[in-house]
Amino acid sequence: MVYVKKAETFKEINFLKSQKFVSFTKQVDNTHAGVVNGVLPAGSVYPANDGTAEGITINDVDVSNGAQPVGVIVDGHILIERLPVKPSDAAQTAMREIKLYDASGKMIALPAAASGQ
Repeated sequence: MVYVKKAETFKEINFLKSQKFVSFTKQVDNTHAGVVNGVLPAGSVYPANDGTAEGITINDVDVSNGAQPVGVIVDGHILIERLPVKPSDAAQTAMREIKLYDASGKMIALPAAASGQ
């Protein structure tokens, strides 16, 4: 018996530099700035790409039918160039336990604090 099935191709970019990370479950809905066509892509800054950032989403989440749970990495090693959107300087500073690396594997230093004095 012959089985015929349409071949499917998935594009999933690995942005983890290491297999070790800590994630917590959070809720996300379609009001998140990173949602594209009802899906929040893996690697999005959660909850926003600013000083309120807590972490990076670990998987794609379909939020077209309402709020959904999503895994958020709060401690880990991330390749910054593979993220869908680069975290802002404020987000990088807020995510204290996430270490960011460039394409060559070199750790990126935290952005310098703005000097208002």
